[in-house]
Amino acid sequence: MSRPAGAVLLLGLLLAACSTGGPVTSPVPTPERPAAVTPSPSRPPQPPPLDDWQVGARPLPLRPDGFGRVLPTPEELRVRRLPTRDLLPPPADGRFRSTVTAVTPAVRRRMGGSWSPGCPVALPDLRYVTVGFWGFDEQPHTGELVLDVRVARDVVGVFRRLYRARFPIEEMRLVTSADLAAPPTGDGNNTAATVCRAVRGQSEWSAHAYGLAVDVNPFQNPYQREDLVLPELAGAYLDRAWHRPGMIHPDGVVVEAFESIGWAWGGDFNTLTDSMHFSATGG
Repeated sequence: MSRPAGAVLLLGLLLAACSTGGPVTSPVPTPERPAAVTPSPSRPPQPPPLDDWQVGARPLPLRPDGFGRVLPTPEELRVRRLPTRDLLPPPADGRFRSTVTAVTPAVRRRMGGSWSPGCPVALPDLRYVTVGFWGFDEQPHTGELVLDVRVARDVVGVFRRLYRARFPIEEMRLVTSADLAAPPTGDGNNTAATVCRAVRGQSEWSAHAYGLAVDVNPFQNPYQREDLVLPELAGAYLDRAWHRPGMIHPDGVVVEAFESIGWAWGGDFNTLTDSMHFSATGG
């Protein structure tokens, strides 16, 4: 039976298209999306590990002058980074905080032998000061000082500048009777102010006895006179060209801050070096 002419014509067109490679519609492949990459959380730079040296655990043999024998700096303390033990609550919000108040009976009891009625400044003329500071643990802490009322707020301004600069301080607490009676161990590092004592090797009152001096990081900034070094184990820090955290330098923020309130630096003394020491009296 013959096919209808239209059907024959349609079949011929389809065969012609296949045999001549004509266009054939096929699905366009969808490009693959790259797999989502979850960024790994970036960790902030971690501070070097802190030392675990036990301060005050090893009494030194005594010299004839009553100080401890000056010995080489232990390897653990050549780049000293000890944690700060909090005696007062640290700033909760991380901001610099300070207080200036009268010396209360409770504070007076804690001071112990660092002040007595025979000292050259009366207790009502002293102020109990708290200031924020940054430790070598890179955390904020609260320290305490006793200062002459005339300089207390100026010194607060100094420590505000050091806080902003994050200059590290290991410890800042009141000097007590236990400190004064303890045998020398040569590894102390307390930033302190009022201690009723004479100038080392002399009979006249020190500026500390008047509440007009502050010692900052004594271990990183030792005292040296002839063969005496204080603290006695801090000899490695006599090399001032080797810059380490907590050291005070002539062009650094600590000297600049104290000079801004008119205080002198013991690193500029002529007959000895007292790099920890700042005073309103110049001595």
